[in-house]
Amino acid sequence: MKDAPRISDRVMQIQKSAIHEMTRLSKEVEDVAFLSWAKPTSDTPEHIKEAAISAIKNGLVGGYSETSGLQELREEIVKKLKRDNSIDADVSQILVTVGAIEGLSAAVMALLDPGDEVILPSPTYSTHIRQVIIASGKPVLVPTIEEEGFVLDMAGIKKAISPRTKAILYCSPSNPTGSVFSEEQLRQLAEVVLENNLMVITDEAYEYFVYDNHTHFSIASIPEMRKRVVSCYTFTKTYAMTGWRIGYLHADGELIPQIGKAHIPFAICAPVVSQYAALAALQGPQDCVEEFRAHYLFARNVMCQRLDRLNSVFEYHKPGGSYLMFPRILLPEGQANSTAFCKKLLKQAKVSTTPGIAFGPTGQGHLRLSFCVSEEMINKAFDRMGKYFG
Repeated sequence: MKDAPRISDRVMQIQKSAIHEMTRLSKEVEDVAFLSWAKPTSDTPEHIKEAAISAIKNGLVGGYSETSGLQELREEIVKKLKRDNSIDADVSQILVTVGAIEGLSAAVMALLDPGDEVILPSPTYSTHIRQVIIASGKPVLVPTIEEEGFVLDMAGIKKAISPRTKAILYCSPSNPTGSVFSEEQLRQLAEVVLENNLMVITDEAYEYFVYDNHTHFSIASIPEMRKRVVSCYTFTKTYAMTGWRIGYLHADGELIPQIGKAHIPFAICAPVVSQYAALAALQGPQDCVEEFRAHYLFARNVMCQRLDRLNSVFEYHKPGGSYLMFPRILLPEGQANSTAFCKKLLKQAKVSTTPGIAFGPTGQGHLRLSFCVSEEMINKAFDRMGKYFG
């Protein structure tokens, strides 16, 4: 048609976000119990807010920073990577980004040519799929092994590698499953990457929120992988800074200028006021991080106890990390269509959840629940579900 909008094929491929659709629908229902939002309900710690206010008052935030970020902030990031991730980094290997999301997008754009394939363990964060498509790449979803707690299927990953495979992109601890890929598995993955001349892009947003006997392992700490990994991090989850939109990535010094070429048209630089806030987050007391972790662990246990009382409706694997979990729906209608199940639950029980299909085909028959909320909100939601399911 003559007046039809000229939308690109790659954008037309992207389906409407089930996550944002559920958020929209939730606003139409009064007194909703929210278990769908993967954002901290805690406020940003006071010392971080005060640092931002001071930077504003002192006239430090009105202009751009260096494209790669404030020098002092990158120096603190280097210290953090050494201390917490066992990664020996240099300031020249750090790029401060608009949250981890923009860093991931810039990395994908820098690494992919049209038609290149990216392997993603599935279920996976839906934005990762979209980032590959926007870069004119092809996402190749390899199911994780749900029966073992959504662990990596190394045989499946090896089988999925083709001459067009360029990279593997994963999130650990996982959004949406809460699984934590072990050091043993990630070392096995590193061997596959080296054997097949691939790259790895990591989303380590939930790195500090691991529980029980699980530990977070950064694949970039393996010396042989230094030139093959782009590691993306964020202040969003660690310091309850969702709205500040500030993160960073680490990569080999030869890669950073190339990723920067994609970063500039996306952002020019990260918000300067948020960079000063992030600097205060790293330099200030870290007890807030442990307080958040302790709350999420407590909330996870409460949610598991409540799920145990609905074992005819859901079955689940206890998440080893993040503040998310991914129960399987045992009811036939839920197995057939998780979106319909979640919409019905919202309208009839006033409980907001996220359909599993939002995280890839293997998410069908599941729903994502978030426990970064208060104990009161969890109990409110499960009281309603208990009544709803009889």
